Amino acid sequence: MTKLSVLDLVRIREGGDARSAIDDTRELAVHLERLGYERIWISEHHNSPGIASAATSIVLTYIGTGTSTIRLAAGGIMLPNHAPYVIAEQFGTLARLFPGRVDLGLGRAPGTDTPAIRALRRPIGSSDTFPQDVLELQTYFEPAEPGQRLVAAPAEGTQVPLVILGSSHFGAALAGELGLPYAFASHFAPELLIDALKIYRQRFRRSKQLDRPYAMVGVNVIAADTDDEARRLATSQQKGFADFIERGGKSAPLGPPIDDIESYWSPAAKAHASRMLARSIIGGPATVKSGLASLIEETDADELILVSDIYERAARHHSFEIIAAVMGSAPTPA
Repeated sequence: MTKLSVLDLVRIREGGDARSAIDDTRELAVHLERLGYERIWISEHHNSPGIASAATSIVLTYIGTGTSTIRLAAGGIMLPNHAPYVIAEQFGTLARLFPGRVDLGLGRAPGTDTPAIRALRRPIGSSDTFPQDVLELQTYFEPAEPGQRLVAAPAEGTQVPLVILGSSHFGAALAGELGLPYAFASHFAPELLIDALKIYRQRFRRSKQLDRPYAMVGVNVIAADTDDEARRLATSQQKGFADFIERGGKSAPLGPPIDDIESYWSPAAKAHASRMLARSIIGGPATVKSGLASLIEETDADELILVSDIYERAARHHSFEIIAAVMGSAPTPA
């Protein structure tokens, strides 16, 4: 059975703040754990006023203290922003706090803009050494050798599983060659999904971590009791993408849904956002079940990473209840 996990962007809502966004994320993780979801993913973003997940490992620690079984996943750490040694220390610490529950997804893009890259004190071309940085990071999670002079304590011996994240052929090929799981970000960059999965599976080589390909697919899913209600809820995300485009790549706080999205976005923003959201599944239980079944059949995904960017807390929780129910992971919600 295809596993279900959730990417939470720790979105700050209009009328809220960073603390309420982080509290909402932990509350959601508790809810997902009850529903039987595999893991919750938290992604690193910088210089993004509408997102509160910049300190990804700290947010994951907060989630971990409120949960007991759901896996805690970075989805992901943008490795060009950091020295691999520091990330090993952070996630090794997480692995000591929550043994057997931590996954480390790694991205090659900086996940931010040029001013933030400069503020992070990392060279502009850091992404060029991404493959070497992944291999270096991997060694820090191995047991320390006798007399080893450099140890990323307390990471040594934790064997934190790595995942390669991407939206291009490069990440797919690298994940395959390193024998690591691969997650494709089709929730915002769907065009290369099928080609990337094909490359990943063709290039896959068995590794110490994995003996067969493990493919994950990101997808936006907005579920509600009816198709009309789901379409209304989805306007919050559509507005968010329109704002992101109009603001030159800056996120804004997530706003409440509206009745008419056509009156909100410009033709250019609509065209751009529609391309990014092309694989979204929006509807009532039957529509969502059919859409997810088609996606799994098309991709043969081992895991779906769901994004349900809904403004209202209760409606968002209900969306994940519906998804779990139609996928056979939980009882049908009342």
